[in-house]
Amino acid sequence: MDSNIPSYVLQYAGILTEVALVLYLAWRGHWKGQGAASICLTSLLFAELTRLTVWRTWGFASRQYFYVYWTTDFLLVISAFVLVSLFFRRACLREDKMWRLIRVFLAFTFVFVTAISSVTFTHNYRHLFFTYFIIEFNQNLYFTCLLLNTLLYLLLQYIESTDDQLGLLVCGVGIQFAGPAATLALAHLTAGERFAQSLTSLVMRLCTFGMLLVWAYALVHVKDKATVVTRREIPVLAEVTANLNI
Repeated sequence: MDSNIPSYVLQYAGILTEVALVLYLAWRGHWKGQGAASICLTSLLFAELTRLTVWRTWGFASRQYFYVYWTTDFLLVISAFVLVSLFFRRACLREDKMWRLIRVFLAFTFVFVTAISSVTFTHNYRHLFFTYFIIEFNQNLYFTCLLLNTLLYLLLQYIESTDDQLGLLVCGVGIQFAGPAATLALAHLTAGERFAQSLTSLVMRLCTFGMLLVWAYALVHVKDKATVVTRREIPVLAEVTANLNI
């Protein structure tokens, strides 16, 4: 039990931070404006509270917790893909042609991951659908989101985005994905040894809490510069028009 204390501390700290950010977005009226972050935070909070309730009721090793964990993990992975997709849309707000290509690429990526996961399931058709398809699909889409978020960061650098808030949000997602991806690979290589499983759980909670701290700074202290740039274009355009009339 003592070895799990840091994991429990990070879990409760993460829940409190998620509640604080959700309430902040609702109180400031930014819930719709920060739709991507709102979806992700709500999904995280729902998953954490549901898992905590089931764990308290039936225990960590219970079958109920197993099913609840992977069901909520499915919810989190889907919300992560939606989050990255909405961040791509926000990054391409003034790049309609680029967004049309990216939208097709994202749709193809999701279908491809689903197809690959289905092929894995057909090779294990004697086992439970939930056990093999959902777990395989979650892991495949999780690593896909990591790659997509990396591409998104490179895209922001390429288009020289002035949206500092989006840049921080993307970096926060990178923290959330990178650490768990490495520990999941370690757990796979070590065939799920106890130490690797404990390390994976700790790193996942640590990275989630790190992401929440970065998001808290971005959402509270950094403003979205996209609207500011749009407002500044009006007087500049008026000035240019006046000079042409002269």
